[in-house]
Amino acid sequence: MLIDTHAHISYKDYSDRIEEVIQAAEDNGVEKIISIGVDLPSSEECLKLAEKYPSVFATCGIHPHEAGKAPKRYLYELEAFIQHPKMVAVGEIGLDYHYDFSDRKIQRRVYHEQLEMATSLDFPAVVHCRESDDDILEGIQNSGLNQGVIHCFASNVGFAQKILETGFHISFTGMITFIKELEDVVKEIPLDRMMVETDSPYLSPKPFRGKQNQPKNVLHVAEKVAELKEISLEEVAESTTETAHNLFTKLTSTS
Repeated sequence: MLIDTHAHISYKDYSDRIEEVIQAAEDNGVEKIISIGVDLPSSEECLKLAEKYPSVFATCGIHPHEAGKAPKRYLYELEAFIQHPKMVAVGEIGLDYHYDFSDRKIQRRVYHEQLEMATSLDFPAVVHCRESDDDILEGIQNSGLNQGVIHCFASNVGFAQKILETGFHISFTGMITFIKELEDVVKEIPLDRMMVETDSPYLSPKPFRGKQNQPKNVLHVAEKVAELKEISLEEVAESTTETAHNLFTKLTSTS
């Protein structure tokens, strides 16, 4: 059984067929889906899905794209969300220096504030990192948070190793099926420090490039990890699922 540790199934892309999407995931051996919040309204939508569907869990956070629009008391609202038994992490938080939809100074402030909140609450974080490796690492190190994941990992082996030293994990998307540079990262880092995700509706793996992604396709990410590691799919599924349960402890306590 697999866990899609990062999917945006609360987006309107799926609203008219959400049950079909969840069922397709279950039919492909995906036992749990973590629906990722990017701002306060989407975090609430993720929670509603988690309350309705047993296999769905949620996160809450302010994405770097949304950092400039974060309301003043957003941390209090996130803290309230976190009390819910199916809210498994703070996220998606982080930095995005590729699009710069929010001012970088504001991005960093909101990122650091959420890391500090996660640390104070002893709660894991789901981190977005795009062309911002050094500042992402510095934020984690300064916060002292030692539980979390760099989702949709897209950097090099050296950065991966630095991230692992903080206690954080690394999660791979369908990008590993079409970006050769990421193959070395998969090969080099320990299996027990990685998870798999789709980042639906984005980043469809081969053979679904160009089509809308969905959680059932996490199977193809796991298959690619197995191929690169030269191990069985079952071993990848067992390890990544165990890692997800250990990091996101509410996945187990409410199942």
